[in-house]
Amino acid sequence: MVRRKEEAEIKVNHQMRGGDGDVTIRGLLRKDADEFYGKGRLFAEIDLPAGASIGKHVHEGEMETFYVLAGKGLFDDNGVPTEVGEGDVCYTGDGEAHAIRNVGETELRLMALILYR
Repeated sequence: MVRRKEEAEIKVNHQMRGGDGDVTIRGLLRKDADEFYGKGRLFAEIDLPAGASIGKHVHEGEMETFYVLAGKGLFDDNGVPTEVGEGDVCYTGDGEAHAIRNVGETELRLMALILYR
């Protein structure tokens, strides 16, 4: 199967998880088509314009990983702020909390994966 870029599901979330600005999510796999085989719920490209953020939230029964494709961010890892950039991986395990903010002048682009425990 090949899914063309224009076929991807795109959602724009305003103040995602209590964050600032608009966050664009381009879904790469479809949960409704069981492309996760019941083992996850998100594989997506996430774009945060300058100043935008995803607010702090906890993952229960699942994990989330961000892979930074471009830009500069401030990742909140259970209350510990860490600057991240291209090539960095941010992992949030089951029961842990995280948030991320674009602190650069250009778009912060992430690859995101959520898998169930």
